[in-house]
Amino acid sequence: MATGYMELLRMPHASRLITATLVGRLPYATAPLAIVIFARSEGASYTLAGALAALYGLATAVGQPWLGRLADVHGQPRVMLPSAVVSAVAMILLAAIAVDPVLPAALAIVVAGVATPPLEGGLRALWPSVLKREDRVHRAYALDAVAQEVMFAVGPLVVMVLVAAWSPAGALLVVNVLGVLGALAVVTSAPSRDWRSRPREAHWLGALRSPGMLVLLGAFLFVGISLGSISVAAVAYAENAGNELISTYLLSSLGAGALVGGLWYGARTWTGEPERRLVVLVAALAAGYLPLVLAPSSVLAMTLLAGLAGLFLAPVLACAFVVIDRHAPTGTVTEAFSWLVTVFGVGVAGGTAVVGPILEEVGVVAGFAVAGVGGVAALLVLLSTRAVLAVPPVRAGQVALAPTEAAVEPVPGSGTAGK
Repeated sequence: MATGYMELLRMPHASRLITATLVGRLPYATAPLAIVIFARSEGASYTLAGALAALYGLATAVGQPWLGRLADVHGQPRVMLPSAVVSAVAMILLAAIAVDPVLPAALAIVVAGVATPPLEGGLRALWPSVLKREDRVHRAYALDAVAQEVMFAVGPLVVMVLVAAWSPAGALLVVNVLGVLGALAVVTSAPSRDWRSRPREAHWLGALRSPGMLVLLGAFLFVGISLGSISVAAVAYAENAGNELISTYLLSSLGAGALVGGLWYGARTWTGEPERRLVVLVAALAAGYLPLVLAPSSVLAMTLLAGLAGLFLAPVLACAFVVIDRHAPTGTVTEAFSWLVTVFGVGVAGGTAVVGPILEEVGVVAGFAVAGVGGVAALLVLLSTRAVLAVPPVRAGQVALAPTEAAVEPVPGSGTAGK
């Protein structure tokens, strides 16, 4: 397993790109927590603090696909770095003006969210031209999914350390400066500078004109709902057990399961159509979510169930990245990946909102049932649209990759090196 990942990381530019992208996305991963802590430190209520954090989430949902489209048209350096700077300046301005009055603070948060650079989608657009082999690209997608889990686990810890060592405003400052430095390291790399998207057909829908893309986004909306509901239901389970720390055990186990599953998935060489494999993986993901409704009183048993629930999340994401690359219309690959990030995030927010009243009215078991229903709904979306996903559209100049050992130069495709 380790040999394949070491081969990947030894490829020119690979380690730099994945590390810089993770650092560059630190503001995105930590913004909700950092905003809530900062707002509370300035005397805001939990309601206002939560509303401001939600506002950031909505703003990023708008900005990611739009900036992804701009990156496809104008190249990554012209979009990623300026947007990172604008986002950072807006968050630093928030730290300076606090949250009273609310309107300027909300405006700063909206600007920061809309301007958050689509580094995640940009990295996935670069992998084919950097790695040149299909098995390496698939492994990179798996490693990317695993790295996300690590980032969302480590990011909040970074914020808490900065708050303890300095202040909530200082945490906003440091995290966003790091984000700009990460974006700078990405866009000054040769692959990012040289990458050019294929000419795109002028169409206002962009990546959304692909039926396969719409199917994937519909399925991943429900996957996001499942994940969001688990996060809140875990807190309710911990409160019922009389120990709030239990929720961290459950969520850490969920992340650990995703980590193990992602590493396993990326270490294997897969054959066959990824669209069919995605259906199987989503079915396994849904099957892992369903046992959570047992909500056993044993914390150890519940922690093990949480690990099982997370096992197929990273493989599902990694496979979806491959499928998206096959179905995205020519010249829209960054935008397409950014849409997945957006819809998944909207699903998580929706799951968080939906499960709250259910927990209050029915109880913890019903809260975890939302996760199972979301997983099954995602599977039904894929099963009911198999004909749409069965055959990816033939795109002129689609990227050609060597499947395994014999590396070949990629022909110009949805995204390739410009030189």
